Amino acid sequence: MQAIIRFHLDESMPNAVADGLRRRGIDVTTSSEARLLGTSDDEQLGFAKREDRVLVTRDQDFLRLNSSGVAHAGIVYWTERQRNTGQLVGALATLMLEVAVDDIRGQVLFL
Repeated sequence: MQAIIRFHLDESMPNAVADGLRRRGIDVTTSSEARLLGTSDDEQLGFAKREDRVLVTRDQDFLRLNSSGVAHAGIVYWTERQRNTGQLVGALATLMLEVAVDDIRGQVLFL
C-alpha cells in the first residue's frame, strides 16, 4: 500500500488552508499547533522531515534552503497569484491522491 502525503503548513499559510484540508479528511499540521511559531526555517523544515510531512509555504526562504541541499520530505510553494485559498486546497487534495510520498521527497512543487 502506498503511503499518503501528509502536510505541514508553515506560519505564512492562512488557517483557512488547514481548515479546508481537514474538511476533506487530509492529515495536516500547522506551525501554531506544533509550537513552531517564530522558529527558524531550518527548524520548520526539520520538523516536517522528522514527521514525514510535505511543507506548504509561501516563504521564498524555503526555496533557498532547498537549493542549498537541505534534505526534506518535500516542499509545496504557493504562488498566490496563481491560485486562491480554495483552489490551493483543491490542488493539495489532488496532489495527495496523485503523487507518491517517495516521488515528492526532496522536491519542490509550485502551485
